Amino acid sequence: MTVSKAAEKSSEKPADAAKGRKDAGDVQAEALQLGELSEQLGYVLKRAQLKVFENFLRCMASLQLTPAQFSVLLLVEKNPGRNQTEIASTLGILRPNFVAMLDNLESRDLCARIRSTNDRRSHILVLTDKGKAVLSRAKKLVATKHEARLNDLLGQANREALIGMLSKIANEF
Repeated sequence: MTVSKAAEKSSEKPADAAKGRKDAGDVQAEALQLGELSEQLGYVLKRAQLKVFENFLRCMASLQLTPAQFSVLLLVEKNPGRNQTEIASTLGILRPNFVAMLDNLESRDLCARIRSTNDRRSHILVLTDKGKAVLSRAKKLVATKHEARLNDLLGQANREALIGMLSKIANEF
């Protein structure tokens, strides 16, 4: 092992030198300074989305539904006879991901793909009886736990304003 001449001349022991530095445990205890990042709308939106999704998953744990799966079931319920391409496109889900999600929902008997009578190349999506029951329970959980928590945090007026602002970004940006 080679030691630099400056280190050889120094009488400071490694333990003494370390005292001037923060130890790894102390550094982890301190929050990182975000600087301009905390003012970046995209960053703040993503952080908020992660928190909202975490809460949603906790609320839906008993039903084992993700936000995307819940969204698919809602759209299928509200748009009977629509094909899987339309549902995926509306939700912004890529085709391979959507097919995998539908496979999962079908394996759980929550929805079914039926060949379209108008276009044999496409499939329409329908909720099964079990899917209707699960969606009904999910809607109640979302309303009473998830959305209620957001409403308590924001208040009705701020909630409506936030939905309006986020919708503007989604539709016009």
